[in-house]
Amino acid sequence: MTLGYQALPGLAINGQLTLGENIGDLGGTSIAFEALQRSLQGKPTTLIDDLTPQQRFFISWAQSWRNLYRDDALRRQVATDSHAPGHFRAFGPLVNQREFFDAFSIKEGDPMWRQPADRAKIW
Repeated sequence: MTLGYQALPGLAINGQLTLGENIGDLGGTSIAFEALQRSLQGKPTTLIDDLTPQQRFFISWAQSWRNLYRDDALRRQVATDSHAPGHFRAFGPLVNQREFFDAFSIKEGDPMWRQPADRAKIW
């Protein structure tokens, strides 16, 4: 499935250029989430602002990629940088992880839903 992430109308992210960093983001979030789960074993779940530790994990990842680009800078980054723009790094790895869908009870038909067969799996 080609998702066709577009930084600007008609300006698609070059998946070949960003592949290594995309794999790094997916691997990193997967390993970090596993570390969170291990650290929580046997401990009661504490809600903060009505959010579970798992939800806070995914939200904090996404928030770390908040940024704003001018169109010319975004075009230059898409053309030359091995990193996808922050907006795509915020959710790109997450929509490939079952744990993300579980944490927020995302189901088929919800805006962020991605079919399991369409999720990238690297390990």
